[in-house]
Amino acid sequence: MAINWDDFKKIDLRVGTISKAEVFKEARNPAYKLFIDFGELGVKKTSAQITEKYKPDTLVGKQVIAVVNFPPKQIANFMSECLVLGTLGKDGVTLLTTDEEVLNGLKVG
Repeated sequence: MAINWDDFKKIDLRVGTISKAEVFKEARNPAYKLFIDFGELGVKKTSAQITEKYKPDTLVGKQVIAVVNFPPKQIANFMSECLVLGTLGKDGVTLLTTDEEVLNGLKVG
């Protein structure tokens, strides 16, 4: 299904830095709770099924790309506020990141 430019403009993609990552014990599928600093937008939480390629301590400080304008979604006992993006490969999810460090909250376009 093709989308037009106006559809794409509705998606608010931003760069943020993971400030905290912990095992999401209550999740149905293996996942982490991520806390991501988006600068002026503040810190947003999300659940991410990225346990195959990442450990919590290796995620802190990593800049990632996320959709920040989805409505909050309840996942078990946790409210997810954004969607971290990644590629879906045979060996798990690989997070989309930046080539170099940029300001938290910058728009992706």
